[in-house]
Amino acid sequence: MRHKFAVIGLGRFGNSIARTLAERGAEVLAVDNNEDHVEDIKEDVAYAVALDATDIRALEAQNVQDMDAAIVAIGEDFEALLITTANLQELNIKRIITRAANKQQRRILEKMGIQEILSPEGEVGKTVAERLLQPNIRTFLPLPDNYEIVEINTPRGIANKSLAKISLREKYNLNMITIKRFFEEIQDGKPTQVEHIIGVPKADTIIYPSDILILIGKKHDIKRFIDINR
Repeated sequence: MRHKFAVIGLGRFGNSIARTLAERGAEVLAVDNNEDHVEDIKEDVAYAVALDATDIRALEAQNVQDMDAAIVAIGEDFEALLITTANLQELNIKRIITRAANKQQRRILEKMGIQEILSPEGEVGKTVAERLLQPNIRTFLPLPDNYEIVEINTPRGIANKSLAKISLREKYNLNMITIKRFFEEIQDGKPTQVEHIIGVPKADTIIYPSDILILIGKKHDIKRFIDINR
């Protein structure tokens, strides 16, 4: 089944996200109040619409509420970004990703309950698109020759198994760099979940469901590993 995304705001950043998602086979609704921006991308995405995203009825008419995720990439008008984000919350969008240009904007969005906030200065549109298409991947670093280092949530199919049983290298051509694991510790008199690196994993290391795995391998092998064990 195709992933469905709405990208609202088609400046350089939003345009890059929308195009990359579409190139990877996603169904993309591209939205901007600038008709030139819409015209520029309409041949490359499933739907491109010029509308005012601060109008909740206009968004609802485009079935934005049926999308897997909505990305608010509005750059210059922070008020419009806030209203658009609030509209998406009102429409109960499953996943909302919003752009913040600075720390102050980030704080405001966090107060609204937005958990996924993008900083375009530190994010490339293609990187954002990759993350959207592979929700299991938390972060990734592209390397030459189609290799990547990725940080992923433990896929269900390998939870509570040893590395020897999983056979990462033999079955998937992947190597595990390390594991991030949460331990309960007392901080300020209260039990708190604290993240630690457990070092170089061994063959008898058991992978827990809450572990975060850091792997290196080729992009298609990582995707295959996640898909087989999801």
